[in-house]
Amino acid sequence: MAVVDVDAELAALFGEAGGESVPAYERVKKLVAEQIRSGRWSEGDQLPSENQFVGALGLSRMTINRALRELTGEGLIVRMMGIGTFVASTKTPSPLFEVKNIADEIQERGHRHRTEVVFVREEETDHSQAFLRDAVGAKVFHSVLVHFEDDKPIQVEDRLVNPSEAPDYLDQDFTTITPNDYLSRVAPLVRGEHVVEAVLASPEECRLLQIDRGEPCLLIRRRTWSEHGLVSAARLIHPGSRNRLEGAFNR
Repeated sequence: MAVVDVDAELAALFGEAGGESVPAYERVKKLVAEQIRSGRWSEGDQLPSENQFVGALGLSRMTINRALRELTGEGLIVRMMGIGTFVASTKTPSPLFEVKNIADEIQERGHRHRTEVVFVREEETDHSQAFLRDAVGAKVFHSVLVHFEDDKPIQVEDRLVNPSEAPDYLDQDFTTITPNDYLSRVAPLVRGEHVVEAVLASPEECRLLQIDRGEPCLLIRRRTWSEHGLVSAARLIHPGSRNRLEGAFNR
C-alpha cells in the first residue's frame, strides 16, 4: 500500500468491513485479513503501523493492538519488535517423528540457513537437571543458538551436551555447522525421545525470535542417546506463526 493516501484507503476499507454492530477490533481484523487473502498485501509486505491505523480509523490503540495481536496468534501476520508488522509467510514444516538437521530442512525448501551463536560454554549441572547429573556428571556443555531461515529467526536451540560423548563440542564453529551435524558424526543416534508443548517464550527468547511477548510458540523437548549413553537434551522453541509440525506413521 502506497504511503500517500494510506489514511483514506484504510478508512474506506474499514467502512467496508462491517456495520456498527460489529466490534471495531473485528472490523480491523477483517480489513487486514481480506487484504492478505486477496493478495493485495503479499507475504513479507509491511502493514501500516499502529499509529497509522489509529490516526486513519479514529480508534483507540488498545483496539488496534487487540486486532493485530489476534491476527498474530492466527498466523496471518508477524510483529517484530522495533521493526514493524508484516504479512506472515506460509508456515514452515518441521518433522515430528524425525531428528533432522535444521540447516538441511531449510535448504530443502530452497531457502538460506544461518546461525547466530548466543553462547557455548561449560557449566555445572544443578538440581533441576538431576537426570543429567545422573547420566552425565557434574559438568555439562551448554549452547544457545538462533537459527534463521533467510533473515527470519525460526528457532532458538537451547542444548545441554554430555562432555564424554562430545569432548570437542566447545571448539566447534556453530556458524558453519549445526550441533545436530556435529553430534550425529561423533555420537550417532540410536534412540531419541521428545515432548511437544504449546508455550509462551521467555522475554529473552522473544527478543531472540523477534516476536511479541504474547505470541504462542511450539516447544520441542528432545533427548538423544548413542550406544554409550545420553548425548544431549535440547529445548527447541519455534514461533507458532512461522512453524508447524508434521509427520506420518504406518501401522
